[in-house]
Amino acid sequence: MARSDTLLLIPSRMAATRLAGKPLKDIGGVPMIVQVWRRAQEAGIGRVVVATDTDEIAAAVAAHGGEAVMTSPDHPSGSDRIHEALTRLDPAGEVRIIVNVQGDLPTIAPSDIRAALGPLEDPAVDIATLAAVISKDDEHTSPNVVKVIGSPLTADRLRALYFTRATAPYGDGPRYHHIGLYAYRRAALARFVSLPPSPLETREKLEQLRAIEAGMRIDVAVVDTVPLGVDTPHDLEIARQMLSAS
Repeated sequence: MARSDTLLLIPSRMAATRLAGKPLKDIGGVPMIVQVWRRAQEAGIGRVVVATDTDEIAAAVAAHGGEAVMTSPDHPSGSDRIHEALTRLDPAGEVRIIVNVQGDLPTIAPSDIRAALGPLEDPAVDIATLAAVISKDDEHTSPNVVKVIGSPLTADRLRALYFTRATAPYGDGPRYHHIGLYAYRRAALARFVSLPPSPLETREKLEQLRAIEAGMRIDVAVVDTVPLGVDTPHDLEIARQMLSAS
């Protein structure tokens, strides 16, 4: 059931170099950003808004019945963009939970978006995110696959200790492929964007390490599969096939 205290924000801009104009690429007869907006709507947990600095993206979303908010073109990250969007959309502070859905995940399961809220049922958790068990051999060693190292809390929940591009943890047992979707408590998001980039964040090029280094608690909901991130023309074709078959 949709909650009035929950806001889903999809940051989107036209800066991709490997797939120019990525948010507006056609998938199933609509722009990719509209497909992502639809998945977030289908999650049914709150208001969904695209946060962008590009008029064409805002117009495409509006043309298909969605809502967009314009933000500054100068943000260094999606987290900064959604924080500005939050303050514009909810200056009264009624929203308590903000879900950041990446704009290049057109095939993400709505149930996985909902799963990100689970860890926030524990008041000690500042930020929630997702992961899936790595099942492909090459992903264990690929630096393009971010791994989350965490202490198991339940069969489908971890407390994150570290995120890395290295092959970790060592030894037998599962490794977890991090999925870059986040649910923040409002105060946690405000604190996060106020912090400078941290040493490990800069070294690993992983923004979430800023929160870990600042002592913020991130818990992870373990889901069944990793959604396809569209970064290349090949990814785009796969996404088109997946959504045409669904």
